[in-house]
Amino acid sequence: MVFGNVGQDKSIEILKIPRERVGVLIGKKGSVKKAIEKELGVKLEIDEDGTVTIYGTEKQKDPLAVWKAKDIVRAIGRGFNPEIALRLVSDEYVLEVIDIEDYANSENAVKRLKGRVIGKEGKSRRYIEELTGANVSVYGNTVAIVGEHEPVQVAKEAVEMLLRGASHARTFKFLERERQKIKRSRFELWKKKSDVDELYEKMNPNYEELENNEEE
Repeated sequence: MVFGNVGQDKSIEILKIPRERVGVLIGKKGSVKKAIEKELGVKLEIDEDGTVTIYGTEKQKDPLAVWKAKDIVRAIGRGFNPEIALRLVSDEYVLEVIDIEDYANSENAVKRLKGRVIGKEGKSRRYIEELTGANVSVYGNTVAIVGEHEPVQVAKEAVEMLLRGASHARTFKFLERERQKIKRSRFELWKKKSDVDELYEKMNPNYEELENNEEE
């Protein structure tokens, strides 16, 4: 059985997610599927075996809509809840998926490496999330990360360090250093914007009045 109707397509992407994630992708009374279609102006066909076909339509305003929908579907397929996955509608958010099997030579090794990333009672995964602000999902044989670009790259490097055998202590020290770098970088961007605004105010005495008029 296929869930969804084909619209007038501009582009098509086909991917497959685990069968047990199909219900999450569809949502209660089709709520998640409808939300993706509404946000991006695409159409989804979801088969019971996990095959998902994404069609671009005339309603889409974003030229990357089909690609974004594909990432949202992938994120849900890799264990994220729809609320987190739908953040990928924004240009500021990205998805990274790491295949644990690339670092393991047996099923036992995969299980051991998953345990390293998750940590005792999930502490390692939570620590990565807390120090980067990104969301991490360990599902099947993959580790998926959703968040803003820079934090995602830091979280990805931390996960790969653990998969390559680095100690948790060394990995967490790396995360703490990178967290400070991100904070400094964001502060500098904020300061630069404040300096530009201040200069603009000096050049335009009615700057605040103009801003208020624009907001109205």
